Amino acid sequence: MTGYAQVLRDVPNGQIGVEIRSVNSRFFDLSFRVSDELRGTEPALRELIAGAVRRGKVECRVVFRPQSREDAPPALDARVLAQLAELAQRVGQAMPGAALPTVGEILRWPGVIVDAASAESLAPELLAAARQALEEFVASRIREGEKLAAFMRERADANAAIVEPLARRSPELLQAWQAKLVERLRSALEQTDAPIPAEETMARVRQEVTAYGLRIDIAEELARLHAHVDELRRILEAGSPAGKRLDFLLQEFNREANTLGSKAAAIDLTGASIELKVLIEQMREQVQNIE
Repeated sequence: MTGYAQVLRDVPNGQIGVEIRSVNSRFFDLSFRVSDELRGTEPALRELIAGAVRRGKVECRVVFRPQSREDAPPALDARVLAQLAELAQRVGQAMPGAALPTVGEILRWPGVIVDAASAESLAPELLAAARQALEEFVASRIREGEKLAAFMRERADANAAIVEPLARRSPELLQAWQAKLVERLRSALEQTDAPIPAEETMARVRQEVTAYGLRIDIAEELARLHAHVDELRRILEAGSPAGKRLDFLLQEFNREANTLGSKAAAIDLTGASIELKVLIEQMREQVQNIE
């Protein structure tokens, strides 16, 4: 399923941006584009997103835009300065002639200037922004899912509109086909000089026609298609992640429609089989997008 969300959040030392987007995919594929200073937050972000998304090619982009020097002058870490002063004093005691460090050397000492954009300081704000973005992202996918569910219900109703009349007419169509075949065979026998009596031959013909009629009876396929329509509606009403379940169900839909077409003994059955296959293919294409 597709989805998109973006959240910008101001922090004391700049601005954090979290963007989550997805495109259709049968499987779950999560990738990140994260600023180097925030790379350490990727495992937490992965766990957060994987807990809410099960299908789709998802990309999460995280950026940090620091404030300019004029807006955010550098700060000194008092703890590091105190440690550096203590070290300088101990060096002076051990080596009285040693020169004290200059201001420039002190400022270049690791940790003296506070790195306000460190991952540790930004992580709480980043995760809060990611949760907000994920909530909006999931909401956008839910809206799309509702539209897809409406599409699936419409196609399910169209399937039922084809199956239910055929189920009522199935015995009538079978009897008409058997009667037509018997009449053709009777006409063919009347034109031949068969040594077997006509009544005995016709009795055998009726037995074979009845046996073949059982093999081409579509009542079972229609009953299963009707059950599949009911199951499709039930899954859509349940509202839980059901993409893979629907995918499997539509394979069963297609199998029954193919069998119906292979057993078709009348032109309207052939047409119904084709219409069912078209509807099933339309649903199958959309099911690839449903979580």
